[in-house]
Amino acid sequence: MVKAVVVVPGRRLPRALLAVALGSGLLGGCAPSPNKGADSKAVADQQLLLVSYAVTKAPYDRILPLFEADWKARTGQALTVRASYGPSGVQTRAILDGIEADVATLAMAGDVEKLQEAQLVQPGWQQELPYQSNITESVVVFVTRKGNPQAIKTWSDLAKPGLAMITANPKTSGGARWNFLGLWGSVTQSGGTDAQAKTFVSNVYRKVDNLPKDSREAADLFLKRGIGDVLLTYENEAILAKREGLLESPFVVPSPNIRIEGPVVVVDRNVDRRGTRKAAEALATYLSGPQAQKIFAEEGFRPVNPAVWAQVKDRFAPVSKLYGASAFGGWAKINSTFFGKGALWDQLFASTR
Repeated sequence: MVKAVVVVPGRRLPRALLAVALGSGLLGGCAPSPNKGADSKAVADQQLLLVSYAVTKAPYDRILPLFEADWKARTGQALTVRASYGPSGVQTRAILDGIEADVATLAMAGDVEKLQEAQLVQPGWQQELPYQSNITESVVVFVTRKGNPQAIKTWSDLAKPGLAMITANPKTSGGARWNFLGLWGSVTQSGGTDAQAKTFVSNVYRKVDNLPKDSREAADLFLKRGIGDVLLTYENEAILAKREGLLESPFVVPSPNIRIEGPVVVVDRNVDRRGTRKAAEALATYLSGPQAQKIFAEEGFRPVNPAVWAQVKDRFAPVSKLYGASAFGGWAKINSTFFGKGALWDQLFASTR
């Protein structure tokens, strides 16, 4: 006998109850009422809007139709998930400005915290879903020209004289912020001081001629237009480039490296206003399940699901030392220290331009 799950309006559905509800088909309705006409729908059709960052389009093109079919099989309800892609900072701003995202998968928890500060997302969102509400991981890699003529092997090599580097703009791109933290942490996580890190990062950014708005645009600039000697980007972007034949040489995965965590969040204010909470929570949960995680892995992201990771880890380069956002005091401190108005990035940008 399956116990009924009561959902209180305006409250999140706990993960354990969500799993029970999904498995029993309690979410979203079941069969048509006997008082309805034969051609009536069991449950009204529904739409969700997923807002995500640019480089996730490939996996979501495969995952979202599977989720729609799974939801239909479980609930009898036709569901369409629309998706919007762009730089993580721009997407965050769009949600703050009123785009009615039901679910957001952004490039970093720091962007989700901005939604929480605006009371679009309830506090405690990281505890609502598996794996601290992360659905993907990645690392920073160096993509070089064929044969690696500049012999770029370590973080310190990025400061070589005459090197031209491509990376996105930390003001708009989540990937670029991870690149920045990777550069900074390569010093501080190896025993260096903040002063040494500032000098190193400043030297590196002097070699950046322009700052594309997101990681995908940076990759296109390097791979398709032939600009620059080395590209700093997500590992999954380099894997995609190799698969598409745009990258001939192996890319470099340095160590130490930053653990790039991609979170998912249900936008509470929007789903409660739109009446889409059940479906939105189901989608957010589905993204950490085995089927979605396998697709993320096939598209070059490191899965967070331990069972899937055990199956695919040999596809990814080992990294002897990984550090996360916690090494910098968490995203609230990162945003204020590095990327806030007048903070370190603004100071470095002014000094390198």
